[in-house]
Amino acid sequence: MRRIKVFDTTLRDGEQSPGCSMNLTEKLQMARQLDTLGVDVIEAGFAIASPDDFKSVEAISQTVEHCKVASLARCTKGDIDAAWNAVKSAKYPRIHVFLATSDIHMEYKLKMTREQVLANISEYVAYAKAYCDDIEFSAEDASRSDWDFLCQCFENAIKAGATVINVPDTVGYSSPDEMFALISYLREHTPGIEKVDISSHCHDDLGMAVANSLACLRAGATQVECTVNGSGERAGNASLEELAMAIKTRGEYYQMETGIVTQQIYKASKLLANITGVPIAPSKSIVGANAFAHESGIHQHGVLANALTYEIMKPEDVGIPQNTMVLGKHSGKHALADRLKELGYELTKEELDEVFTHFKALADKKKSLNDADIEALVLSKQKSIDETYKFVSHVVTTGKDTTNIACIKVEVGGEIKEEVAIGSGPIYAAFKAVDLITGLDVTLDDFSLNAVTEGEDAMGEAVVKLICEGEQYTGRGLSTDVIESSILAYLNGINKIVARG
Repeated sequence: MRRIKVFDTTLRDGEQSPGCSMNLTEKLQMARQLDTLGVDVIEAGFAIASPDDFKSVEAISQTVEHCKVASLARCTKGDIDAAWNAVKSAKYPRIHVFLATSDIHMEYKLKMTREQVLANISEYVAYAKAYCDDIEFSAEDASRSDWDFLCQCFENAIKAGATVINVPDTVGYSSPDEMFALISYLREHTPGIEKVDISSHCHDDLGMAVANSLACLRAGATQVECTVNGSGERAGNASLEELAMAIKTRGEYYQMETGIVTQQIYKASKLLANITGVPIAPSKSIVGANAFAHESGIHQHGVLANALTYEIMKPEDVGIPQNTMVLGKHSGKHALADRLKELGYELTKEELDEVFTHFKALADKKKSLNDADIEALVLSKQKSIDETYKFVSHVVTTGKDTTNIACIKVEVGGEIKEEVAIGSGPIYAAFKAVDLITGLDVTLDDFSLNAVTEGEDAMGEAVVKLICEGEQYTGRGLSTDVIESSILAYLNGINKIVARG
């Protein structure tokens, strides 16, 4: 079995997806989960991009315990300086340098000749190597580059000190056969390539990112770059959970293995969805709600006789909680703590007290709470910012041919503020009342409401996207009352705006 290294770029490439930006606390939550998940490398961000990006890469470097932490950098001294200063406190730092190598990128974006590109690779990989032993070089748009020129680029990078060479299918253009052939050609024609790791970074524009990545691995690549839930620019990246489970489930075929703790996959997937407000599609492979559901009578009959008839994986293999223990309003804190631990959540005493308070309040509204309820509650109560505005209560009047009125009470600095507003619907009226309390100029860009658990007393999760001064902020709220969950989501977004300053 060949050991494949997993390079996760959820916090860099994944965060570049529109509407998926995260604040520092959320990035640290995700980084800790990725560390627990067992990825080999976390690409924490693009340190030069902004002061906030630099701070987040630096904070993740100081937090992560087991895996390498990388920062992306262009072939410029400023980028490389910033990358090193951000990751130098990591136990295992890496600088990830990139430069485009395709003719179209060199002519229209870089405005550089092939000779200039080769010289830049040699100069800046060596410059980064003076800081750090672990250097990755990526040839942007490699899949559309001239293969012989690409070999020269990688040869220069290796001579300058690169320990990893990355072969990106930057625009998701290639097919599996082409990527297999490209990796094979590079292995045969690049001097020194046997001394370094070969990595693949595939995008999903034509829906083949995972297939292309597996083809690269079969051809001899030793590292695969991916994101949780396949997040990323445009159509996204190769999905970590799909790659990990393909290799685990078909290990005998691929003759590969990873260090991924697959039982942590579902938790990572749900955490990212909760942070970004981007729901997981029901039909999503591995982690979707329907991934292990069987409605067809023929399928049900087969599964009941032997699960292997229609299930090639077990839900517990990816950490999907089974509703084996039901808690209710008479359950104590110890029972809740035990169940949370079984689900993989390690909470501090303060966090447990906070969750238990909301657990009891929810249990008064629902007859019983299953694992999905408990997990949704924990994720919704993980604080990523201080609450300047705290929800107190709401009263709405609504109905057909009736004026929609919302009366909202919010605590601000220990003082209760109350406003009343009229809107075209009860939720819109509630949002207008909140605006009157905060006085902020906020635009509601998107709003969604989904049931996160089953039954007539299911909890509803509201997600809002707010625009303030050109920046987008995501807010989330959870309650059995959909109007309350909507208000909580709106206030969560408002609090992020205030925290950003």
